[in-house]
Amino acid sequence: MAVPREGETQSSQFVPTLPSTIDPSSEGSNTKGFSQTLQSFAETEKVQLSQFSQTLQTSVASERRRDWVLNVPEPPGLLSNLKSSFKKTVLCPLENKIQCLGKHPVPAVVSILNVIFPPLSWCKEYNVKNLKRDILAGLTLASLCIPQSIGYATLAKLDPQYGLYTSVTPPLIYAMMGSSREIAIGPVAVVSLLLSSMIPKLEDPTANPIAYRKLVLTVTFFAGIFQAAFGLLRLGFLVDFLSHAAIVGFMAGAACVIGLQQLKSLLGIANFTNKTDIISVLTSICQSMHTLNPYSFIIGSSFLIFILSTKYYLARKYKKLFWLAATAPLLSVILSTLVVFLTRADKHGVKIVKHITGGLNPSSVHELQFNSPHTAEAAKIGLIVALVALTEAIAVGRSFATMKGYRLDGNKEMLAMGVMNITGSLTSSYVATGSFSRTAVNFSAGCETAVSNIVMAVTVLISLEFFTRLLYFTPVAILASIILSALPGLVNLSKAKYIWKVDKMDFLTCATAFLGVLFVSVEIGLLLAVGISFAKIILNSVQPGTEKLGRLPGSDLFGDVEQYPIASTTPGALIVRVKSALLCFANANFIRGRILNLALKEHDEGAVENGDQDRVKLVILDMSNLLNIDTSSIASLEELQNELESNGMQLALANPRWHVIHKLKLANFLKKIEGRIFLTIGEAIEACLTSKNMLPI
Repeated sequence: MAVPREGETQSSQFVPTLPSTIDPSSEGSNTKGFSQTLQSFAETEKVQLSQFSQTLQTSVASERRRDWVLNVPEPPGLLSNLKSSFKKTVLCPLENKIQCLGKHPVPAVVSILNVIFPPLSWCKEYNVKNLKRDILAGLTLASLCIPQSIGYATLAKLDPQYGLYTSVTPPLIYAMMGSSREIAIGPVAVVSLLLSSMIPKLEDPTANPIAYRKLVLTVTFFAGIFQAAFGLLRLGFLVDFLSHAAIVGFMAGAACVIGLQQLKSLLGIANFTNKTDIISVLTSICQSMHTLNPYSFIIGSSFLIFILSTKYYLARKYKKLFWLAATAPLLSVILSTLVVFLTRADKHGVKIVKHITGGLNPSSVHELQFNSPHTAEAAKIGLIVALVALTEAIAVGRSFATMKGYRLDGNKEMLAMGVMNITGSLTSSYVATGSFSRTAVNFSAGCETAVSNIVMAVTVLISLEFFTRLLYFTPVAILASIILSALPGLVNLSKAKYIWKVDKMDFLTCATAFLGVLFVSVEIGLLLAVGISFAKIILNSVQPGTEKLGRLPGSDLFGDVEQYPIASTTPGALIVRVKSALLCFANANFIRGRILNLALKEHDEGAVENGDQDRVKLVILDMSNLLNIDTSSIASLEELQNELESNGMQLALANPRWHVIHKLKLANFLKKIEGRIFLTIGEAIEACLTSKNMLPI
């Protein structure tokens, strides 16, 4: 085949070389051969023309798609986004409501009331059958709530009646404003532990119980303020800073600490440490074993075995006996009170509850301390308690809402929790939230709506009014048994194993929360867990990975060559993708170094193995993952381009996102890379590797 001279067309390269002479004796055969040659040439020319046409069409289409990338409208700025967000969340709903009020006042008022009071949306379909189920569920719930509330109040180092007060006002408020139909509201173990571990550093509950109680109510008020603010300002994402792994570890550690704290009442020990770490508690137990009361231990351990056997054996083996597990704590209180009363065990050192103040919740407005020197600390504790209480309540509510097939509004839940705790702080209640164990009982008892909370609150109120005197001889050991029986539900070993199996870094967070709560303190364990979660985010942001891409067989898709070993690399090109959604000042230099080192390594290896022909001449940065960049990252890209050019390589960009291409255009970066920016990786390879501009520099 002749070498084409300058100016010849591409088709002239395929003109066949014809024989110079023809033998007359073989004229027939030569004629036939000549005909076949002409036919072959025609077919070849047709194929070449078709390929040329396709190449031209592809080039035109590629250029058109490249224009799509470059000629995009200007993306919305920060101020525009803030205005849009404010309009969507605040102004539009108000405008719609106001317009509806002008046109259709009655439906508009009903709609507004439905938003503020979610139960109005389901009360239209409420019937007698639902009422019967809710009454049964509420009574069952009250039988568990009364002894637990008394026990959790003692755990919070308050008088027993404050636990009962917390089971009256908050459930009633939540029943009117909450969107969950199954969640059971009241005092819980973890929140009680948080209060009893942090507030005594400010006021001693033994030396000054009145000042301690006032501080607890003030913390409750601040917790409600924070929760309501989170709901109104739609700051639900703050709850997500407590990751699932951190919650699992924190709950397990808190369960162990609570269990250790209850050994004082279960064993009847007189002197006990106020510290919560395991070393201090075990040391205190060993030093006080000589004061152990065997009668308290026998009563407490006997009923603990009874409660656990009904809960974890009978109720699981015989599903219809779930009510026995739910009422076991109340039965234990009644029976143990009778035993102590009949045997006069209190005369033999068995500690009893004694007087419980009855009657309606008294007002506590005058007990809130806003001018105290501890007000700032109370607000800080309130914030911590608010986040923990919200995390537990929303997790419980969403779990059971999913089972029932409806959606829970997190912001409405926060608002409802905030209002109920603010109201509770004014009516002698401390921080209330959703209890997983009582919610499970409520669900198993067949509750249909939040009316079960109302039934429970009314039952507790009746008990406060008429039956508190009957609890005078209730042994403190039985309250410890009731609290201990609820702790296994806080320790989720299967979740911990799952976290270990799926994500070792998450397990580190889980283990740190657990060990921090167990060996140091509750707040330190929580702080360490949140700190590790933040450290994980920062580490992933500051030092994101990069991956080398290759084409998957039989497709135009590109994937990580380590994840897909069957992916094939393109000779002369290195395709890189950043494992991060943000290229910014914190990670730009790190990513630039990673890409440059990988490019130099591939460049040298290609030159050694296959000579100059297959050495890397093009580095394609797949930007499909990157949602945004800043000026520092643009400067790093410029440095990368200069360093690549100095080593005989060039940089191309593929599939940049909206904000990314806009900022690159404003920075005139496209001129610096000579317009090598494309919609897809395939187009970048095809356009650049066949261009004269990609010859060695």
